[in-house]
Amino acid sequence: MSKVVRSSKYRHVFGQAAKKEETYQNLKVTKSAWDSNYIAANSKYLAVIWESGGGGSFAVLGHDQLGKLDQANIPLFSGHKNAVLDLAFHPFNENLIASVSEDCNVMVWGIPDTLAAVHEPLQTLSGHKRKVGTAQFNPVANNVLATSSGDFAVKTWDIEAGSVLNSLDASHTDIILSVEWNANGSQLVSTCKDKKVRLFDPRSNTISHEALSHQGIKGTRGIFLRDTVLTCGFSKTSEREFKIFDPRTFAEPLTTVTIDSASGLLMPFFDPDNSILYMAGKGDGNIRYYEMVNEAPYHYYLSEFKSATPQRGICFIPKRAVNVSECEIARALKVTPTTVEPISFRVPRKSDIFQDDLYPDTYAGEPVLDAAAWAGGANAEPKTCSLAPGFTQKKVVQDFKPVAQAPTGPKTEKELRDEYEKLKTRVAYLESEIVKKDAKIKELESK
Repeated sequence: MSKVVRSSKYRHVFGQAAKKEETYQNLKVTKSAWDSNYIAANSKYLAVIWESGGGGSFAVLGHDQLGKLDQANIPLFSGHKNAVLDLAFHPFNENLIASVSEDCNVMVWGIPDTLAAVHEPLQTLSGHKRKVGTAQFNPVANNVLATSSGDFAVKTWDIEAGSVLNSLDASHTDIILSVEWNANGSQLVSTCKDKKVRLFDPRSNTISHEALSHQGIKGTRGIFLRDTVLTCGFSKTSEREFKIFDPRTFAEPLTTVTIDSASGLLMPFFDPDNSILYMAGKGDGNIRYYEMVNEAPYHYYLSEFKSATPQRGICFIPKRAVNVSECEIARALKVTPTTVEPISFRVPRKSDIFQDDLYPDTYAGEPVLDAAAWAGGANAEPKTCSLAPGFTQKKVVQDFKPVAQAPTGPKTEKELRDEYEKLKTRVAYLESEIVKKDAKIKELESK
């Protein structure tokens, strides 16, 4: 009896690693254990978190700076007092990048057209009380950045004004592991160490949907798949898995898919143009990819890119920068301790003409709303553009005029005295708690 094979134009997609001379070599990638991608990219640059002693920094390279690099001449962006934890390129201005750090600050940097080391950010955003772990720009509203921190808060910023637009402070009960926007920038999905996934509009300061995600103790991540939400993590028996949630029935997942029993954290990336989900694991050399659909079983396994070299992090470049003449539908940048290796995903086709079925209109990287309109409740769909022959990426010329953030903290003598009295009361309370604990320990020891 013959087996019916599902028809799909992506069934034979294959990943091809770049030759050694086409990789970025001699790098010092951070050794931080924080669960981030360690790398970010736009169509012009890539940025890698750097391993540095004292303070935190990251390197920015042009896509054409291939081969073995001279570490002494690599342009480093250094201004943080502690390790950098995450990076995010501005979606509408290719010469702006945001970094977050253990020093509790968010910094926005200008990238000079002639790459060189930079030591002063254009904007410093202060407001988080603990280390800041994630940064994501709104895909529709200009200059809107979402960050999450160890203080269990998710803040949205107007990076030009240097001000907080909204702060969700009391809804997460543990370390926030990931925060991602939906396609039109109206909602965020977050995963947390308390094993819950949350869906919310950051402008409302309330959680609209909440559910248990993965029962394992290791890290989780969440992303949007158009109208549904995907989370990946570990089961109770430490098997890697992903789940798909429908916001209309958020309490229970639509499906749960077990992948394997490896120990590396999963990093999901969704291509909405082709409905392909790429799933890479830290410490793996493999990248699995699935075609996602809107009805059960909601996913179809396509294939797997395999490599003997494990990845520490990974990111994908914008679709506007892929090579359409070679039927390249995606390009990943894979991070190892000393290199960044491009991986090209292609659909094998013999024809040289433009394959319009592989390249529907894609995200254009142009703003639709300003920060004030978005904060006021306006929503809009992202602009798209065609990749057909003759396409040239539109240069969005923007004047970024940051307004210096006013210093925070007590200013007047009265405020200083009030702050002193609060701290003195706090110290007295903590000292009394220590005395109580010491007495309890002695009581237990005497028994």
